[in-house]
Amino acid sequence: MISRRTFGKAVGTGVGSASLAGAFAPATAHASAAPSHAGKQGAARTGAARGASSAVLTADKRVRAGVLDIGYAEAGPAHGPVVVLLHGYPYSIQSYVDVVPLLAAEGYRVIVPHLRGHGTTRFVSAKTFRNAQQSVIALDIIALMDALKIEKALLAGYDWGSRTADIIAALWPQRCKALVSVTGYLVTNREANKRPLPPQAEWAWWYQYYFATDRGVLGLEENRDELARLIWKFNSPTWDFDDATFERTAAAFSHPDYVAIVVHNYRWRLSLAAGDPRYDALEKRLAAAPAIGVPTITLDGEVDPFTPPGDGAAYRDKFTGKYAHRTLKGIGHNVPQEAPEAFAQAVIDVHGF
Repeated sequence: MISRRTFGKAVGTGVGSASLAGAFAPATAHASAAPSHAGKQGAARTGAARGASSAVLTADKRVRAGVLDIGYAEAGPAHGPVVVLLHGYPYSIQSYVDVVPLLAAEGYRVIVPHLRGHGTTRFVSAKTFRNAQQSVIALDIIALMDALKIEKALLAGYDWGSRTADIIAALWPQRCKALVSVTGYLVTNREANKRPLPPQAEWAWWYQYYFATDRGVLGLEENRDELARLIWKFNSPTWDFDDATFERTAAAFSHPDYVAIVVHNYRWRLSLAAGDPRYDALEKRLAAAPAIGVPTITLDGEVDPFTPPGDGAAYRDKFTGKYAHRTLKGIGHNVPQEAPEAFAQAVIDVHGF
């Protein structure tokens, strides 16, 4: 269990330790944090989760992985058990700024890549199709693991990161030691996506429909930061983040392919854009909603507008291995940044499975 002392040391003065060297830019110490509780009755709020952190996670490493040159942050002992942390939209690796030192302090080798279209990750060729269908993003992470000679890793993510980790766990379980997935099972079935959701749920996806229009593409191009800030507030209604916290993430949105990747991802999900035919077989397998058999902990933010009702019941049958579910009280969509201690504890606990 991560104690108050461990949390304060790892997230505060610990950022200057040898195991974290290079992963963080110079920063002031974090505010002290009260312990959180991972269980569904716990508040799961910490000082760092309320926007007190001033550290910056730096993607100072790069590796050629498939069609990408992937920028990533790394911390912890080189021979520790590997954890790959995956971010979503509109976020970046900064979502894990307080999770990384906690896991590194526990002996994990922590790798946090920028997904395609974000931060320091770049396409190798200007001619490559700026594809963001779900299987391709998962293949990016497989290629990253191959490039770093990582046979098997614990995968953890939220939003696009949850979907990516879920896909790897389902299709390539030999590469996934265990899984932490926020909002549970997020593998997309495009045919099912053609059916309307209840109006309240449809409202939460407003920006997906905006990006389906030419006006929305132009709006994302011209107002990428303002849109992201609005989505943050909608997705995490109780998270009192400050301007500096947002701006550290927004730096990743200046990527030259950011708009193309974001728009293609959402249009592809709505069957408004084609993917790459080379991956049709993978998408057919994913459309069948394959079960995930690796050890898993699912996390739901209680006030996340995308959390399905039923305290995890909506997707429970998709996880056939050792399993636990936790609902985080008062927490929204960006779970690792809003509740870093609870997220890190889930990683440690599922590794114990």
